[in-house]
Amino acid sequence: MDIGVISVRYARALLKCSTEACLEDKVYQDMQTLAKSYIDVPELRFTIDNPMIAKESKEALLKAAAGNEATKLTEDFIKLVLKEDRENVMQFIANSYITLYRKQKNVIRGKLTTAAEVTPAMEQKMRQLVESKTNGTVEFETEVKSDIIGGFILEYDTYRMDASVKTKLNSILKQLAV
Repeated sequence: MDIGVISVRYARALLKCSTEACLEDKVYQDMQTLAKSYIDVPELRFTIDNPMIAKESKEALLKAAAGNEATKLTEDFIKLVLKEDRENVMQFIANSYITLYRKQKNVIRGKLTTAAEVTPAMEQKMRQLVESKTNGTVEFETEVKSDIIGGFILEYDTYRMDASVKTKLNSILKQLAV
């Protein structure tokens, strides 16, 4: 069976259970922590996929990767995944849960790139701008890149607004070259 199909089925079941238990937000945090652990520690995937490692050790490892304060539902879900020998798709399940949760809750990811650190008030203003355009909640990430010289780049959904000085200077250079 396809890994994508399996992971989405498990993620849907987890989302349904967590929604019924009113724990979907907390499980969302657990799955984000777990997905981030897989990215931050590439060895985690190899360890979980290793058939020589005992299920109990894998369970402890996955619980730790999901965070110290993971919900009981998340811990029980990890046990179920291990019992069904599906630990090799755990990373995909976590990512699928995140995607399904965002769709259900209308959560949009946004990113603001600036040349200098922005104030919390400015970040909140940009968040409100995006939320007003999308009618959803925005998870905002900010990044400082001094190479854009000044201005900002705002990205969300499929939208990109580039108001950086670097882009404007490059545009002027292209016009002069013609």
